[in-house]
Parts: sequence; structure tokens; C-alpha cells
Amino acid sequence: MSVHDFPFSKARSSQFVIGIFGGSVANWFCQVGASQLVARLRATEFFRDRELVPLCFSHEGYKQPQQVLVLTYFLYIGQTFDLVINIDGFNEVALAPINDQRGLDISMPSPMHMEGLLNLIDRSTLTPERLRSMAMIDAYRERLNALAERLRGGRSAVVHVILDRYYERTRTLYYTELGRLSVLPGSSAETSMIRVTPRVRPRDEQTLFADIASQWVHSSVMMHTMLAERGVSYFHFLQPNQYFTTRTFSDTERQVAFNPGSPFKAGAEQGYPALIAASRELAARERFFNAVGIFDQETSPVYIDDCCHYTWTAIGGWQISSQSPSWAPRGPGNASAP
Repeated sequence: MSVHDFPFSKARSSQFVIGIFGGSVANWFCQVGASQLVARLRATEFFRDRELVPLCFSHEGYKQPQQVLVLTYFLYIGQTFDLVINIDGFNEVALAPINDQRGLDISMPSPMHMEGLLNLIDRSTLTPERLRSMAMIDAYRERLNALAERLRGGRSAVVHVILDRYYERTRTLYYTELGRLSVLPGSSAETSMIRVTPRVRPRDEQTLFADIASQWVHSSVMMHTMLAERGVSYFHFLQPNQYFTTRTFSDTERQVAFNPGSPFKAGAEQGYPALIAASRELAARERFFNAVGIFDQETSPVYIDDCCHYTWTAIGGWQISSQSPSWAPRGPGNASAP
């Protein structure tokens, strides 16, 4: 949901467009953290007289190359940017292995998001159990959207706290059901007219995560290249996750944040080292930030579910370090920036 139609066109030269890309964590940042990002940027000299316009191009389940494909499409239809932020990493290593397990290529969207669409198009692949799960997911999504609207418009602190807790509970149920859908078997699709790209080559465990990391790097470099050609600054953040961290958890938060049976746990544990190793190339070619340890010293609760999502306070703390304008975007209207 966006307050702007896309492509968004600047009404004034003072407007500064910030595109936010990634999966559900980036989308959550759009809803909760973008306002704090805007406030902190406005406190700097460079942004003081600019009207910052954050636009959300992220979506739950997105993983590379979905981000670069979305960016390519919106650039093609005329969307302009002054700054682009990409928050990703977890979905790449958590969801791509599920693709591989299902016989799909790691470049394809995740099965838990793609198979539902295919089931609706070709009902021969849809089982009653998957249909019930998809209905529950849709109901939770509608509830989350309604709660988000009420939270944005509420003025009572007491009501906000109650709705906030209800939102977090519903969000947990939503992602739990998404995880359950990801492991529900579908009917045989051998006779289906719809085909999704199968594995382009066989992969063992080591090769799988090396290829995922390589795809992640190449996709991000493509985003950087397209944006650099247009004078747009690009910032890429590797998001933190509870399954790969040195952070100390309280017993209460641990009960919320960890699930030994999570379909995403093994991918995060095995995939993050591959991403970090591959990120050395990114650091040499773009503004890349390894944010894996950003919450390591945080003592208050950070995670709201056993997947990857953060509390309102934690996600609101995401920001670009803007104490110095040395990273300020170059391009038309920014001639003074280095």
C-alpha cells in the first residue's frame, strides 16, 4: 500500500526521492522506520531544505533477483530516484534453498509465494490443505493491513499499545502460516501446462550457498550500476537475523525468536557465512554495510517472531549514518556534493 501512485513524479525541485527495496523486513522498515530516517536526515545540513519522499518498492518474500527486476521495471516506466536503499540477505539464504528442495531454480521467487499464484491459475495443483492455508494467510494479511491503518491514525497511547501487541501477534501467526504453507505438499504438477524454471544445474550444499551468494552479489552490483549511471546513490544493507548472531537473548525473547523446526533456520545458519564472504566483493564496488551485528548490544527485545522480523523500536533504529555529507548523492541539482 502506498500513498503515492507509481511512477511518482516530483512536483517541486526540492523533493528528494528515496526508494526502499528488499523483502518483508525492508517493507516493515518502510512502514515504521522511514519516518525516523526522514527525521534524522532532515537534521543534517545537506537535507535541511529538502522534502524527503520515501517510496516503498519492497515486498514480503522478495529475494534477488526480484529486487533488481523491480528496479529495472520502475526505471523503465520513468521512476526517478535520488537515493536507493536495499535491505536484504535473509530471504536469499532462507528461501532459495526451499526452491532447490522443490526442484526449482534459486533465481525463481520462493515457492511459498509463487506456488499459491500457480495454484490459483492451475487448480489441478491445489490441495484442500493448501487452499485452507492460503485462505488463512489472506485473512491475516487483511487484518494486518487494517491494524496498520489504525496504528498510523491512532492518537491514544493506551489504544496504540493494545493494537501494537495485537499486530505483533497477528504478524507472528501470519508468518507461521507462511512457513507451514512452504512445507505443505502440492498435487503432482506433471500434467500442468504451467512450468517454472527448474534447477539450471545440480547443486550440493556447498555449491548451493555459494551460488546463492554469487547471485546476491551480481544482482546488487547490477542495481548499483543502473543507479550510478543516473547519478543515484545506492546503499545496500545485509540485515541481521536471530539464527546468525552473537547477541544474548533473554529467555522470554528466545521463546518468541527461536524455533528449531523453522523452515528458514538451516538456510540462515549455513547461508550467512557465504553472504559475508561474498560481500567483500560488494564492499569494494558499492556502499555496502554488513548490519548483521547491529543488534548485538541491544538488551531490549528485538524480534517479534521466529522468522526474521523486528519490533517497532528496533526497526525504527535503522538509519543511514548521515553525520557527514560525504556520501551525498551526485547528479543534477547536487553539484556541490562530492
